[in-house]
Amino acid sequence: MSALGDIAVVGLAVMGQNLILNMNDHGFKVVAFNRTVSKVDDFLEGPAKGTNVIGVRSIEEMVKALKKPRRVMLMVKAGGVVDEFIDAIAPHLEKGDIIIDGGNSNYDDSIRRTKSLAEKGLLFIGTGVSGGEEGARRGPSIMPGGDPRAWPHVKEIFQAIAAKAPDGLPCCDWVGEDGAGHYVKMTHNGIEYGDMQLICEAYQLMKEGLGMSADEMSAVFANWDEGDLDSYLIEITSEILGFKDDDGKALVEKILDTAGQKGTGKWTGISSLNLGVPVTLIGEAVFARCLSSIKDERVQASKILTGPKGKFSGDKKAFVQDIEQALLASKIVSYAQGFMLLREAAKEYKWNLNYGGIATMWRGGCIIRSVFLGKIKEAFDRNPGLSSLMVDPYFSGVLNKCQAAWRRVIATAVELGVPVPALTTALCFFDGYRSETLPHNLLQAQRDYFGAHSYERIDKPRGEFFHTNWTGRGGKVASSTYTV
Repeated sequence: MSALGDIAVVGLAVMGQNLILNMNDHGFKVVAFNRTVSKVDDFLEGPAKGTNVIGVRSIEEMVKALKKPRRVMLMVKAGGVVDEFIDAIAPHLEKGDIIIDGGNSNYDDSIRRTKSLAEKGLLFIGTGVSGGEEGARRGPSIMPGGDPRAWPHVKEIFQAIAAKAPDGLPCCDWVGEDGAGHYVKMTHNGIEYGDMQLICEAYQLMKEGLGMSADEMSAVFANWDEGDLDSYLIEITSEILGFKDDDGKALVEKILDTAGQKGTGKWTGISSLNLGVPVTLIGEAVFARCLSSIKDERVQASKILTGPKGKFSGDKKAFVQDIEQALLASKIVSYAQGFMLLREAAKEYKWNLNYGGIATMWRGGCIIRSVFLGKIKEAFDRNPGLSSLMVDPYFSGVLNKCQAAWRRVIATAVELGVPVPALTTALCFFDGYRSETLPHNLLQAQRDYFGAHSYERIDKPRGEFFHTNWTGRGGKVASSTYTV
């Protein structure tokens, strides 16, 4: 077979098929392969019929059908399956050929794969692809990282098929070395967890706290989608709440309240703990899904544990406006925490991340796409070394403006017994971050009392540590380094 293919895609599930069709639409010849080869025939006779897609039935045939340097993109389940395909494909490739992992892989795996393939003379890209099946077909957000030498060979394809921001910029650019692409995608997914939980809390407040109907809430979300909260998730929430089942009733009210998760939110939380970054809102969002999953326990507990019986008695319209402000402020905190995590990860792994560029990649195609992200790009354009979005002039102004409504919403939720863990932890982080003094002087004294862990003093230079003989039975030490 003559070398016709610009790129091969391995894995013909929905995402793989739609990416292939997207590439075909943009004039690229794609080689399609699937381990179950009958799916290749089904694809060629179905969605890919009449296209320039080249179907192959073996790895050897796939490699022979590609131009050099060969580009092979894996759209398979994350984990061991990726390694199995890499091990099967790599022996057929030549120095300078490229393997791309487009699944939701853990960034640690991408770090390892970049190194191991480089030792074989092969180039690896681990890229996040966000936007679901519709994004894959019409334009996803693509976040590539790995071996920088590979980027010039895939840039044209990736930027052509990516979504375009309102200003026409492609929602795809090089993120950084080894695992950077998948780390940015992981953080994107963590923020997605937070956004979804915040929206669910707003929904529950309106439903249980205010007694609003699904149609009424649908109208509220549609209105919010015209303002500062304009985003994909707000838009689809309005559509979901307005969707009717066959009997004319809201379908959403018939869906069991137990949420699933695939792990990227958990990975974000684990990484934040490892790096010592307080990504509290994403953590609460993950735990909220865990709490939802113990449905049987909650049903039993609801028969034993009691809560407030009161009903909301204030101005419902004004309170809905308060919820909007609380949601906006909490969303700012969530993104601020996410970018704080990216900043610390860049230090740890020696990545040179472009935070404004990352915001641009998220402005279209992906699940968290929103007008909001344009403001984030502007913030990093103003100050590339910005320590936190919360201290940017625009975002600090919004937070200061919203906080009275934010506090009213949380206080009312507590009085009504409606759980709002994400809204609450966002406000607690805001209050903690703006506090010059926190109570952890006492905590350090406790640690020193029971474990001789030592402490710094406000009347001494930073970096000098002390231990007190609290009980009269210990010793007294001073150290210039903290070693405990």
